[in-house]
Amino acid sequence: MPTFVLIHGSYCQGSIWAETAAALRDDGHRAEAVDLPSSGTAAAQLGDLRADTDAVRRALDRTGAGAVLVAHSGGGMVLTEFADHPSVQHSVYLAAFWPRKGQSIADITGGQVPAWVIARDDGALQVSGDPEAVRQALCADIDAERFAADVYPRYVLTSVSSMTAPSTAPQPAHPATYIICEQDQVIPPQAQEAMSAAADHVVRLASPHAAMLSMPRQLASALGGVLTST
Repeated sequence: MPTFVLIHGSYCQGSIWAETAAALRDDGHRAEAVDLPSSGTAAAQLGDLRADTDAVRRALDRTGAGAVLVAHSGGGMVLTEFADHPSVQHSVYLAAFWPRKGQSIADITGGQVPAWVIARDDGALQVSGDPEAVRQALCADIDAERFAADVYPRYVLTSVSSMTAPSTAPQPAHPATYIICEQDQVIPPQAQEAMSAAADHVVRLASPHAAMLSMPRQLASALGGVLTST
């Protein structure tokens, strides 16, 4: 049985996948969320793209062959590094950056820091101190009280170095699916459409950027469908 290896995006950790991972397990799948070293609570200890890649490689060593690697948002940079990995049977980009060789997130975004993100003096980035601004950007359909109490505390620091590291983008050796979040306020749907042109399959969800929070049950079903397409 393949394992869904779940890669989070910037400003969060593997716990952001908790509801989706539980839904996948309810459907009889195996699922493991990875914590990337580029995100955490201590700025001096944050890693870069290489450290993130090493963390995912260790997860693949544990899960063995046939993994379905799923990445959200900035996690797409890490996912792309495994395009030719023999243990991966399918890649899934969830509203994620899909870089060309030599591109970084900063290159793709034009180096712009979103209004809901704060650049610190210690080489780290953090989400705004205004929970409502973050909610509106990432998952406006989630109740504001629930977001402030349960979701907002999950957000952590992300290293600037992870944003500027270029992708090696090896030649793909397995199929890829792109899941477009049609109500995304972070990566515009038209940008997702453009990146999805390189995918073998395209799925659309009527979701804001953080689909794993907004509609974990529907996302789990879409991910389960990837096995059928594979």
